[in-house]
Amino acid sequence: MVVQSWRTVVRQFSILAVLVASMALSGALQAVASSRKPPKYDHVVVVIMENHTFEQISLAGRAAPYLHKLARGGALFDRSYGVAHPSQPNYFALFSGLTQGVHDDGMHGFAAPNLAARLRTHGKTFTGYVEAGSPRKHNPWESFADAKGFEKSLAHLPRDYAKLPSVSFVIPNLENDMHDGTIKTADTWLKTHLGGYAAWSKKNNSLLIVTFDEDDYRTENHIFTVFYGSGIKSGRYSERIDHYSVLRTIEDIESIPPLGTSVIRRVITSGWNRR
Repeated sequence: MVVQSWRTVVRQFSILAVLVASMALSGALQAVASSRKPPKYDHVVVVIMENHTFEQISLAGRAAPYLHKLARGGALFDRSYGVAHPSQPNYFALFSGLTQGVHDDGMHGFAAPNLAARLRTHGKTFTGYVEAGSPRKHNPWESFADAKGFEKSLAHLPRDYAKLPSVSFVIPNLENDMHDGTIKTADTWLKTHLGGYAAWSKKNNSLLIVTFDEDDYRTENHIFTVFYGSGIKSGRYSERIDHYSVLRTIEDIESIPPLGTSVIRRVITSGWNRR
């Protein structure tokens, strides 16, 4: 009886030791993961496409060869989500950290903190490059009182990419962002207008982010998001992200205080080659 009790104690102690070791290892792995930080990029360019699910793009095959090229050479996030429907509140979330209580695509105006104004306050620069024909609902800075004057025509996107601002949003028109046009049309547009920058970014401490505003209401707002450029470790990552965490990551890159809901999001930790 004593021997049996002793064996029981030893077995329980062994199980406890394994649990403690597992917890320690798990904690160490989490510490490593949380220590991963994006580089301090010289330029970040964000391109926003429209109204397609992650699966529609990832399974598009021949219709999206350039997006698939970016995904193969960049960090593809297969658990990326929009935060609202319809389009406009998602743009506000990316630009200000809040949907601003908006549930439509109407005309709105706010005196609220936003990415452009905050970058300016901290000595950084922002431009929204807009293709002719893009509606106001896709150009969020137009709705913020202290973000006027940051918009330029897409025709003014610098050919010398070293002259880009710290952060840029690039907004295609409805034909080229998949809202009205096809996946193939948008894919070709992306290669034509941002292909040069994407290739340049790899060697020039810069980052390209291609994302979508929302899905087509069929997949719980599951959208396609890829990061491509210098300091990116190519792969497919299952870290759950949304527009707020994308904004939070840009804020970390630029060393500016987080806006709105992004304050409770963590910086994206997957896909970085260096810490």
